[in-house]
Amino acid sequence: MSQVISNQQKNENHTVSKRRRMVLTTILWLVQLLLACTFLSAGIMKLTTPVEMLQSMMPLPLPALFVHFIGCAEIAGAIGLTLPILLRIHPGLTPLAASGLVIIMIGATIYTAVAGDPVGALMPLVVGLLCLSVAYGRRALLTADPLFGRLSNVSRQAA
Repeated sequence: MSQVISNQQKNENHTVSKRRRMVLTTILWLVQLLLACTFLSAGIMKLTTPVEMLQSMMPLPLPALFVHFIGCAEIAGAIGLTLPILLRIHPGLTPLAASGLVIIMIGATIYTAVAGDPVGALMPLVVGLLCLSVAYGRRALLTADPLFGRLSNVSRQAA
């Protein structure tokens, strides 16, 4: 009798775990798509807007080449947030892209705070924290998901 109850508890725990994982995956996808749209539009704006207009909007002017580099990095990060995991080709690149965007957002937060707008620095800080959550969440899902062929060391030892 206790074995039947134990098996029922295992099945219930597995169902709860599966449901929790599905909710986590859905939330991660929504955050990733939101971040990808944000970085794609910001990157395109940095590449297409004339440099004089960009520098007039900046509190501290930056070199044009650096602004174009940041724009390219943001576009690459937006692509890296979605395509690798979507196409299942090197899905480990998604947490790396999110980590790269975290670095960009650290710089944006510092730049905004140094420019004299500490309240304005909250926006890049929040976006950076969202990127950090995607990097952590996707890394955790990839190390636990045998579908992608990425088993963690703990999973390999148990197998």
